[in-house]
Amino acid sequence: MSTTAVGTFTFRPLDPLKDAELVHGWVTHPKAAFWMMQDAKPADVERAYMDIAADEHHHALLGLDKDGEPAFLMEKYDPAHRELVGLYEPRPGDVGMHFLTPATERPVHGFTRSVITAVMAHLFEDPAALRVVVEPDVSNKAVHALNEAVGFVPEREIQKPEKKALLSFCTREQFAAATGVTA
Repeated sequence: MSTTAVGTFTFRPLDPLKDAELVHGWVTHPKAAFWMMQDAKPADVERAYMDIAADEHHHALLGLDKDGEPAFLMEKYDPAHRELVGLYEPRPGDVGMHFLTPATERPVHGFTRSVITAVMAHLFEDPAALRVVVEPDVSNKAVHALNEAVGFVPEREIQKPEKKALLSFCTREQFAAATGVTA
């Protein structure tokens, strides 16, 4: 459980069969363009998350609000085995992360920052997690600002097969210094 300025969130594994329809609406919305699933059909989303569920190095979770309702999506992965293989030198304790807040008709000020804060706190609850690695699209300025707000420091641009990305890192200490949250 992670408590932030906007609320308390808990996490549960995403169930590809039960959650695919909900997540489909999130990942195909125009706001989620950087998720790169705009043209996905519900079966494509289910298949993608079935693949993740079967992967020991990649995990999808739903962040739940105080009422237990799904509020956002997060993925964590081992960058030594997924996403960044051959693109940087991984260290022991590195964990990769993606997160997605769904589009809403009534945005809540500070919600997305609370989500990334909760995601980071959740990742650092694992004592083996020493540094979080992200690789957002270089043109995703909104997420760069959020990343900086929770302590990420950009290292360099990298070319992934699907995008040019900004490789950035955040240690447990950088996260605590930026947010005041200790895990």
